[in-house]
Amino acid sequence: MSSSDIFIGETIGTAILILLGGGVCAAVTLKASKARNAGWLAITFGWGFAVLTAVYTSAPLSGAHLNPAVTLAIAIKDGDWKNVPVYWAGQLLGAMIGAALVWIAYYGQFHAHLTDREIVGGPGAQATKVKAVEAQEKGAGPVLGVFSTGPEVRVAWQNIATEVIGTIVLVLAVLTQGLNDKGNGLGNLGALITALVVVSIGLSLGGPTGYAINPARDLGPRIVHALLPLPNKGGSDWGYAWVPVVGPLIGGAIAAGIYNVAFA
Repeated sequence: MSSSDIFIGETIGTAILILLGGGVCAAVTLKASKARNAGWLAITFGWGFAVLTAVYTSAPLSGAHLNPAVTLAIAIKDGDWKNVPVYWAGQLLGAMIGAALVWIAYYGQFHAHLTDREIVGGPGAQATKVKAVEAQEKGAGPVLGVFSTGPEVRVAWQNIATEVIGTIVLVLAVLTQGLNDKGNGLGNLGALITALVVVSIGLSLGGPTGYAINPARDLGPRIVHALLPLPNKGGSDWGYAWVPVVGPLIGGAIAAGIYNVAFA
């Protein structure tokens, strides 16, 4: 794979991943959406199908890493680091593009949600109505959860541990079951296995932090949230932003070490 193929494939694949994954979060969160309050099951399966679609689309070009933690783990496994910056650059750019496309697709819903006084508060808001959970989090705005993750309970070591554990499960599944014959990306069957693992992680481990398990998935959309002209959008919670970046990278490195010791 050439560097240009890798960059283009990762950009396209990660954009699709965030468009569909962030899209299901928007569908469930935003007040004027037909899927409003569809719940956690809809989100977890939505992200699983997003992974499946993104991998099948981008695998022929780049091997469909779509996740800096996966790229790091494969580099540790193979000892080949030359394309890591290219993968990471494509993943971050793609995540930002995907987040911007979610905003375009739900433009009217974002405006309706963020100008509703029962959501953002202000004069005329009903005292009996409770604002969105995201709005109550220190430093986070009422739609940040559409773009990025956040903890239900802010305990830094636990939040990091949750992301590390979830990413270890994901990356071990990729390294042991998901890779193509060349071992440099996901194969056809591996795409399905990985998508189901993502659903499993979301159902079992996603509750505490929203299971980023992917630094680009969280950081790229968080940057877009900070830049978009959304009314009453609130903060982007930069005080927490390091957790879903550092945690998955640690988890990916640990998973690669486990693989090299136990499976290689």
